[in-house]
Amino acid sequence: MSPHEPPAPSLRTRLLRHVMLPLALTWLAATAITLGVAHHFTEQAFDRALLDDAYSIASHVQAMDDGEVALRLTPGEVTAALFDEAESVFFSVLRPDGSRLAGATLPPFTPPFAGQRFRYANALHHGQVVRAVVLRHDVRGEPYHVVMAHTTRVRTALVRQMLVYGALPLLLLLGLLAVWVWRGITRDLAPLSGLQAALAHRDSRDLAPVAVPPATREVEQVGQAVNALFQRLDRSVRAQREFAGNVAHELRTPLARIRALAEDGLAQPEVSNTSQTLQQIASSAERAGRLVNQLLDLAVADEAALVPRRERVALAPQLGQAVLRHLNRADARGIDLGAIGIDDGGNGPVVCADAALLDGILDNLIDNALRYGGTTVNVVLRVDTAARRAEIAVEDDGPGLQPAEREALRARWTQGRDGLRLGQGAGLGLAIVARYAQLLGSELRLDEATSQGGLRASVTLPLA
Repeated sequence: MSPHEPPAPSLRTRLLRHVMLPLALTWLAATAITLGVAHHFTEQAFDRALLDDAYSIASHVQAMDDGEVALRLTPGEVTAALFDEAESVFFSVLRPDGSRLAGATLPPFTPPFAGQRFRYANALHHGQVVRAVVLRHDVRGEPYHVVMAHTTRVRTALVRQMLVYGALPLLLLLGLLAVWVWRGITRDLAPLSGLQAALAHRDSRDLAPVAVPPATREVEQVGQAVNALFQRLDRSVRAQREFAGNVAHELRTPLARIRALAEDGLAQPEVSNTSQTLQQIASSAERAGRLVNQLLDLAVADEAALVPRRERVALAPQLGQAVLRHLNRADARGIDLGAIGIDDGGNGPVVCADAALLDGILDNLIDNALRYGGTTVNVVLRVDTAARRAEIAVEDDGPGLQPAEREALRARWTQGRDGLRLGQGAGLGLAIVARYAQLLGSELRLDEATSQGGLRASVTLPLA
């Protein structure tokens, strides 16, 4: 992260924000809806009382004996009827022409529409907000209007009380919920903080599994992933250490022999001895080079186990190229090297495998047969269409091996017995093949080539 970039927010803060922000918005929406509904029904209750007062006044607007229309209430009766200790109450009775018949002078209000009996409205009267109802009252077929109005102090105070006693407790509960959620998130993330601290203070050479308490599934999965990574790193480190140890151990002997031969050649300058010494040096150098290649092959196998790789590989061309790579060497040794089952035309069967591992299997099996087999070596490809499998085999007519010896040859640094397959190698060839076959999901089989003997080494792979 650049020093100029702001630090990323903590997971605890982000979780709290993702939880509390929707809750806060929900609280605001619920509070607004609740207050709106409460205000609506409060207005209805007060408006109904206001209309009842208007009906009470209208019931006393009557025609007199002389034909005039008047409000038949004394001032005391009006005061008693409209008494309210909390609100200021006003009324007015208007004639059909709009002139005032009785009551106070109020702001003009729009009368009810045609077909309506009454109509509500708000207005300012002497600097105060008043709520009014205009009631139509017919006297002798003439429309008179009774206007009843009162201030809204009680309504406003009631809405405020509902806000205080309804919304504020919910806000307090929201705060308590935030504290509870914060503590819960902190408790649940404590194992993650412990894992971070354990990794931060761990030595680079310590690849032991990290203890992760089963607090939550996600934290446990993170711990398992970290431990799995440590296991893979541990295998890789062990493979590198083993490779370095093997190289140091196995190269010591051929290199010492080369040095001794060189010193012997320098001490004996005769031409015949020098020629023989040079041949021995070349043989020892060849053995050392082959050993290095085999150790590198084992390192590749260990690396392939960590990074598996698959591709479509046509077996017939792969086997044909392997035979061509060893043909000159076989001719130099007087060995008949051939191939069976790869001349059917086209690319033949196809498998999903690592081409480099297949080449390693073929090269080591052919090299083993050329070194320890007889005079004939065949690379054989057989396909079982029904079982969807292909078999790669290298057969020779050499002395063969007993079943116990075949199993022993799968291990590293193991050669044959009694000189039957005891050459100058390090005993790694078949161990490499066995490891490569395992990485390809197969196994190395060692059987008799024929009833007369010989060795048949085979690997079976599923068809793509």
